[in-house]
Formats: sequence, C-alpha cells, structure tokens
Amino acid sequence: MPDSLAAGLGYYGAHLSFRTLRRFHAHTAFAAHFEQANKNYNNDMEENLLTSKKAELREQALRNRAVLGLDPAGMHDVCKNFFERIPVPPNSILAGYWPKDRELDVRMLLDEALDGGVTVALPVVKKNARLLKFVPWDHQTELVIGAYGIQHPKITESTKYLDPDIFLVPMLAFDRSGGRLGFGGGYYDTTLAHYRARKKILAVGLAYAQQACLFNLPREEHDEPMDWVITEQQAHCFMK
Repeated sequence: MPDSLAAGLGYYGAHLSFRTLRRFHAHTAFAAHFEQANKNYNNDMEENLLTSKKAELREQALRNRAVLGLDPAGMHDVCKNFFERIPVPPNSILAGYWPKDRELDVRMLLDEALDGGVTVALPVVKKNARLLKFVPWDHQTELVIGAYGIQHPKITESTKYLDPDIFLVPMLAFDRSGGRLGFGGGYYDTTLAHYRARKKILAVGLAYAQQACLFNLPREEHDEPMDWVITEQQAHCFMK
C-alpha cells in the first residue's frame, strides 16, 4: 500500500475514532442525565405518595381522636408514667403545650412540674416561622389566642424566651419505633431538629393509648422521632 494511502487511512481512521468517541461520551452523558432525571422523578413520586398517605392517615387519626378522652384518674396515670420514667431535674426547662380540641390534656402534668420547682414554658406559634419559641408559664401567666387558635402566654417587651431541655409533643398517632404522625405543619420537626443540633434534649410524645399504630408510619427525612411516648397505660421508650 502506498505510504500516502496508508497515511490517509490513518488520518481518517483517527478522525472517525474521535467522532465515535465523542458520540460515545455524549451518549454516556445523556444516559447519566436521564438516569438522574428518572431518579429525581421516582423520588418526587415517592415523596408525593408519602405526603398523600400521611394526609389520609391524618384524616383517620383525627376521626379516631374525636372520640377519645381521659377522666382525672386517666390523667393521673399519665402523670405517674411520666414522672416515674422521665428524669426532670428541678433546674430543667420543660416545654409543654396548651391543649386544643382533643389533644391529650397535659395541664395536670404541668401543674405537678411547677410544684416540683421545674420551669415550664409554652410554645408560641407563628405562621411564617416553623421554629417554635418558648415563653415561661405559671398559674399567674395571662394567655392569649394565637395562630391556629392555640393559646400561649401574652408577649410583651419584657418577654424572655427559653431554651427547653424536655419537650412535650402532641400527636395524632405513634408507632412501635417512635415515629410520630403530627398535624402536617412541620413545627415540631423543625424545632426538635434545631435543638437536637445544639444540645441533648428529650422529645416526649403525649398520646392516648388508642393512638398507637401496629404498623410503621410513613416517615420522611425531616420527620423527627420521639425519645419517649407516654400514655395512660405505659411509658414507651425508643432511645437506643
């Protein structure tokens, strides 16, 4: 073969190889992009399914909670289960909540905490902020109606905000691994994540015994688990 022809074929062969390689890289890049897009789509679908499932469970849990309630003896059992199992040093700050609708009424528990010298705080909910703020409360504290009809201490220029050590958390349901079904606003998830990143805390869910689920609740990355759940029947510990 003449040298000029061999050289020509070498040139075109190299040129064709370069074009083929470039197409291969383009195809690989497209495949990778498609795979990532498909993964994102699947993640979005999964997230949408979880959100839809949670909404369905909330409707069921609200119907269930509408017929629940405790008499004073039942509330006494809640307090007994709480104080026998949860360490509450006198210098600690206990974040309670003021019950709304059919939430488990924790006022007897808050009274007992105050009697034991514990500082009690109640959350202030703001619709434009997911992080709850906590304000001191005792029997002389004036309460006002805030966002979502939730009562909280009146805020003044002299109001001092507190950083709680123990959080009492209302809920619609809980499962065997400490998963909590909340109300969908994300306030407690945001707040617990915030404080867990700063210091050691205890998240204690308060629930009726009939709010326990025999199956695992759907859980998303932002869902914060409970360390304990206290009911009138027993204290469930989920700490590892």
